[in-house]
This record gives sequence, C-alpha cells and structure tokens, in this order.
Amino acid sequence: MPEGVVQRTLDMLILKTPATEPLQGYGVGLRIEPISKGMFQVNAGSLFPAFRRLERPAWIKDEWDATENNIRAKYYMLTDARRKKLKSKAREWPTQSAAIARILEATSGEV
Repeated sequence: MPEGVVQRTLDMLILKTPATEPLQGYGVGLRIEPISKGMFQVNAGSLFPAFRRLERPAWIKDEWDATENNIRAKYYMLTDARRKKLKSKAREWPTQSAAIARILEATSGEV
C-alpha cells in the first residue's frame, strides 16, 4: 500500500471542504461529519496538524477575518493552483478506493 494513504485521504477530505468557500478550521471538521453522514469525525488533534501540513506546500492559504459575532478567526481556503490538482486527485479516488476494498475483501489465500 502506498505510504501515507490514510494521511492523504484525510488531506483530501480537508482540501475538498474549503474548496467551495473559505471556512474556519473548526468549521471544516464540522462540515465533514454531516457530509459523510457521520462516517468521518475529524477532531482538532488531527485537523490542525493537517492544516499546517497542507500550508507548507501551499495547498491551502489562510486569512484572518471577523466571524458573524465579530470575533477574529482564521479562515482556510484552497489556492487556485491546488483547486485544479484536487480535481485530478478526486478523479483518481474511485480506482484507489476500489483497490483498498479488494485488499479488505481478500481471503487468506489471496493475501
């Protein structure tokens, strides 16, 4: 299995969420859960290190702005260059997830 599959899956979920509009970090985690129908719950311990990891290669950028309650907060958004890359990665996902399913469904003689 390619190195970092779980990490890259989390990264893709995180990248897809603010792809449509800037979101606070906590909001990204909150949005993933209902969209996945409760299948994925991303806690702050995974979410914020992922943001730092994704900021380094400029996959996402952040800006400070005021919330609806006039509280200063950091908002994350996908960079334009990475929006295109995300589309490409999303197209690869069905093939990758099918391969993972085959591995999980393999019998002892196949492994």
